[in-house]
Amino acid sequence: MSQISVGQPLPDFTAKSTQGEVSPAALKGRWWVLYFYPKDNTPGCTTEAQGFRDHYKDFLLAECTVIGVSRDSLRSHAGFTEKQELPFALISDDTEALCTLFDVIKMKNMYGKQVRGIERSTFLVNPKGILVQEWRKVKVPGHVEAVLQALLDQH
Repeated sequence: MSQISVGQPLPDFTAKSTQGEVSPAALKGRWWVLYFYPKDNTPGCTTEAQGFRDHYKDFLLAECTVIGVSRDSLRSHAGFTEKQELPFALISDDTEALCTLFDVIKMKNMYGKQVRGIERSTFLVNPKGILVQEWRKVKVPGHVEAVLQALLDQH
């Protein structure tokens, strides 16, 4: 069960990222997007990261920070960031604390087997730290553009 809901402030947390520690308190006063993805260097996740990378300047113009989250290590994230030239931070949620908070760990079918994994999800948070929109069961094509449009509609 998710511990967060649209219209409510996010609880405080601290997480390790490729650009240092991340917390709602540190992001107060800015819009931010937190997107959860299953795994570095996989086709869908790479396409999604490239989408956020390619629209990064548009998010910056809207005074919005973009942050990706997966269970991969910071070392894996560093390689993924370098290979894909990602300008934004990637959080390593190896303990699944954030995944649990945002209720994104789900049972999924992979090659006919049930596995626990991250359900691709994105969250838009306003400068007061309030969750204003969420996308769950995300399909990658057109998703980054939809998040950007939702951000622009909030301004």
